[in-house]
Amino acid sequence: MASCAGNKSEKNADSLATDSGKGDTSYAAKLNTPAQNMEYCFLRTEGTENQDTTAVHLIINGNKVSGELNWLPKEKDRRKGTLLGTLNGNKIDAVWSFMQEGQKDTMAVQFKLSSQSLGQKPYVTDTKTGRQQTDSRAGYTLNYNLDNCTKGK
Repeated sequence: MASCAGNKSEKNADSLATDSGKGDTSYAAKLNTPAQNMEYCFLRTEGTENQDTTAVHLIINGNKVSGELNWLPKEKDRRKGTLLGTLNGNKIDAVWSFMQEGQKDTMAVQFKLSSQSLGQKPYVTDTKTGRQQTDSRAGYTLNYNLDNCTKGK
C-alpha cells in the first residue's frame, strides 16, 4: 500500500520556502553588469535646447577599456579624444587624452556602466591650477543614453 506522507528530510525541502531572496538580487545585479568583449555608444545632450552633445564610444575587451570621448558644445571649444582604462565590475577608471584649441591635455574620468546606460562622475575645477578634474567624491550624476554608434564618432 502506498503512503501519502512525504519525505521530511531537509535535503528535499521546498527550495522556494527556504530561499533567502539572494538569488533575485544576484539575478538583478547580472542584468546591470556590462557584457564583456562588447562595443557601446552613449549620448548625452544638454543646454537650453539640447544643443550641446557628449558622445562616448567604449570598447570592452576583458577588463580593458578603450574608446573615444567627444564633448561637442554648439558654440564653445570642443574636446575630442581617446579613452584608455580598466573595467572593475561595472566601474570604469580611464584617462581621457584630448585636444582642445590645438592643445593636448589629459584628465582622469570615472564611469559606471550598465547594459543600457552610462553614468559619469562630474568635473570640478581645481582652484589652485584652474584645471578641471573628476570629482571623485561625487556620484555618477551625468547620465548618458544608449546609442547605435552612428552619432558622435
